[in-house]
Amino acid sequence: AQCLGAFAGSGVLALIFSLSGIEDLTESYAANGTAGVGGSLIAAIIVELIATCIFVMTILGVTSKKQHHGSLAGIVIGLTLTAIHICTIGLTGTSVNPARSIGPAVVAALIGNLDPLKSLVAFVVGPILGAVAGAFIYKGLESEGKPEKKTKKKKKSVKYYDDDDYDDDDDDDE
Repeated sequence: AQCLGAFAGSGVLALIFSLSGIEDLTESYAANGTAGVGGSLIAAIIVELIATCIFVMTILGVTSKKQHHGSLAGIVIGLTLTAIHICTIGLTGTSVNPARSIGPAVVAALIGNLDPLKSLVAFVVGPILGAVAGAFIYKGLESEGKPEKKTKKKKKSVKYYDDDDYDDDDDDDE
């Protein structure tokens, strides 16, 4: 569904550009690229891996039922994604989601620009590895933060007797 949305979004951009007579100077309809990292696929993978790792850790942290963050989750997730974009958009165009990159790369290829397809591996592999890393790191941090379970000591049963429990009236001395 996300890929279909990405195809539709990029297709709408292509339609808007063609109907308005405005030229898409990137010729990629919002596709990601490696120009900001000197064309290095490895550097793009690293950028996307780190950005996605941070994003996934944030999502897991603020949506955890154990943490009780409540209604702030959406704000924190949105601001984190904004910060990630501010930091990485000049490097890779910021993917952090393979579907977001697949759609524009395919639409750009359909109009003759194959460059986004050539670098697509960075925007699929980086976010997938980053998501996996983020999940593992979060789980590790979450388990470290758990308070140790205290074993309950069984209390010894103590029976208390009332004075009435002792019948001193059985005196055979009478």
